[in-house]
Amino acid sequence: MTILRFIIVNTSPDRAAEVERIWNKECGPLMKKRPGCVREELLRCIEDPSEFISVAEWESQKAIDAYRASPECEQVKQHARSSSGMAATIKTYEVIGKA
Repeated sequence: MTILRFIIVNTSPDRAAEVERIWNKECGPLMKKRPGCVREELLRCIEDPSEFISVAEWESQKAIDAYRASPECEQVKQHARSSSGMAATIKTYEVIGKA
């Protein structure tokens, strides 16, 4: 089964466009090119447009660990740090069933 990694990002409403730009131009492409990354998507909350979730589906924990030790991961962190007023929480879930 695959593993889903969620990065929940909260920002101020005036920084929402910056979050989208950073993800679309920098972070998303870096994560997607890593071996074992099945998909990478950015979701924006309808009820709170200043909340986003980056959803990455990975083939295995080994692929996530390799990504976390990669130069791409460091670049993603640098992009995230360059945007002030942003808070992120990372959660990882194992897929245990599909309908």
